[in-house]
Amino acid sequence: MKNHHRIATVVAIISAACAPHALLAQPADMPVPVAAPAPAEPGALPLYGDKTPGSAAGENWSLYFGRDYNVRNVTRPTLTPVLPDPAKATGAAVIVAPGGAFMGLSMSHEGWQVAHALADRGIAAFVLKYRLLPTPPDEKASGAFIWQKMSAGLREPDQMPTLTDPAATEDGLAALRMVRANAAKWGVDPARVGMIGFSAGAMTSLATVIAAKPGEVPAFFGYIYGPQARIAVRDDAPPMFDAIALDDPLFPSRGFQIAQGWLAAKRPVEIHGYQKGSHGFGLGVPGTTTTMMLDEFVAWLSMQGFLTKKVAP
Repeated sequence: MKNHHRIATVVAIISAACAPHALLAQPADMPVPVAAPAPAEPGALPLYGDKTPGSAAGENWSLYFGRDYNVRNVTRPTLTPVLPDPAKATGAAVIVAPGGAFMGLSMSHEGWQVAHALADRGIAAFVLKYRLLPTPPDEKASGAFIWQKMSAGLREPDQMPTLTDPAATEDGLAALRMVRANAAKWGVDPARVGMIGFSAGAMTSLATVIAAKPGEVPAFFGYIYGPQARIAVRDDAPPMFDAIALDDPLFPSRGFQIAQGWLAAKRPVEIHGYQKGSHGFGLGVPGTTTTMMLDEFVAWLSMQGFLTKKVAP
């Protein structure tokens, strides 16, 4: 449990899209990830087919505590399907967007683990490895660089961060298109394709919602420990599941302004503010109610009718 909490703390630092302070001091005891060979990514599909840009050769993979993969310098985006047992498949699909300050992706903690947990619950999951802002190849140098970029992209807590990545939004939109285009092959309903994102991945999911053309927005989305600043909400905004720990050091609690925007627009929204969990809790920190987040998200999807199988006429 202690090690798990430490992992969550490290991921909190690395996966933050920003923080509500004018300047962050990098912790002296922040562990440096250990460079690692790229893991096998069975089933990973180039996001744009033959037109997919970039190369995997320039990616920098690393491990935290010998087991949690993180990747930087992604220029070749991919989508990895993690499909449920057909016997319990609901027909719903969720694109999973890991976090990492738009300069890294927490592939294990907020990607593959989440996708497999969704598939276990009968929901088709698709891990999105989206394009990132460049960082120095060296792990130690990249840590300082990321910290500096994060600090430079900060705003007040009541405003959205300036640190963004338009390519990530493009990849979010492309992922929606890919899943819908292959819905029959993957056994999903194109009308029930949504997203869930963590930290910078939450911001990517939100940006995808904002940028999508009418009729092409995600059917729903989970906004997990994203900044809570209020935004203008489109009339056709999809249902939003908004979850964050109230002791999040990067987005300290100042209410749920983004959810208030959804309410003002008369769009469906559910809020979960966990007493403890810090930032980057992923599937949950043992001993806290954040461990219930995914089941609550799934229950919310069920309440919205997204897990109800269509009956053939």
